Amino acid sequence: MPQSAPDFILHHYDTSPFSEKARVMFGIKGLAWGSVIQPVIMPKPELIPLTGGYRRIPVMQIGADVYCDTQVIMAEIEARAPTPRLVRGGDWAVNIWADRLFFQATVAVVFGEIGDNVPAEFVKDREKLSGRPFDTAGMKAAAVPMKAQWRSHAAWIEAGLADQDFLGGSTPSLADVAAYMNVWWLSGAAHGAAEALLAAFPKVRAWKGRMRGVGHGQRRDMTGAEALAVARAADPVAPPPHDDTDPLGLQPGAAVAVAADDYGRDPIEGRLVAPTPDRVVIGRESADLGRLNIHFPRIGYTIARA
Repeated sequence: MPQSAPDFILHHYDTSPFSEKARVMFGIKGLAWGSVIQPVIMPKPELIPLTGGYRRIPVMQIGADVYCDTQVIMAEIEARAPTPRLVRGGDWAVNIWADRLFFQATVAVVFGEIGDNVPAEFVKDREKLSGRPFDTAGMKAAAVPMKAQWRSHAAWIEAGLADQDFLGGSTPSLADVAAYMNVWWLSGAAHGAAEALLAAFPKVRAWKGRMRGVGHGQRRDMTGAEALAVARAADPVAPPPHDDTDPLGLQPGAAVAVAADDYGRDPIEGRLVAPTPDRVVIGRESADLGRLNIHFPRIGYTIARA
């Protein structure tokens, strides 16, 4: 691996809401990281060789280990850089709320506001990704009731900030990172709607400023080719121990396919390296890149024999 290559390489694009979660974690922990800007839509020729077909953003790479979905990305950042500690109490449950229920409301509000201005290429790409029509008229119709839901989610944040600067207390936790993603994205994509929906929540508005103030750490731009070279020169790290009590009963070496259960469901095939209660690791061999271990979360993903 080139000596100058950073340990953390994030494959992302700047307007990606889920990528903001990883970027903010880098900021809170004061980490240096490599930034590889990937296309917003397919094709993604310098990402797919790493992931075996997984196309969602962000993806984090550390050498020849590839982390798909922010659940495992944030867990790996926390494990490798445990100070300051971010994961506390029920933070992972808050993360799933922010990723699913809160995000669904944010999507409806954002595209209800900007749907008419979305490029045709983006529409076709997201229809293929989701398996559903990109229904602008339906989004506009849904936007009004979903604004009420979005505001209710924001009210929970306001209540959580009643006597403290962050949801995690005096310092931010993973719960802050997860919830902030939705406020950040709506504020950037549909600023007027965000301002109106947050007008009654002064604590959320102040918290948004504090979260923005943590920054993104030390970002260093890299090319996709440089990131692939890092993977080519590395070997995967030792995997987590295999969980013999896993309810699926799969054993290391089994041919498996991992797929998201919500959208972007294209299965990623490989050999099972290890399942744990919160992640599954599969191995893939590439003629160009050699051995890669690809990490997925258990929640939100299915695993089956290939």
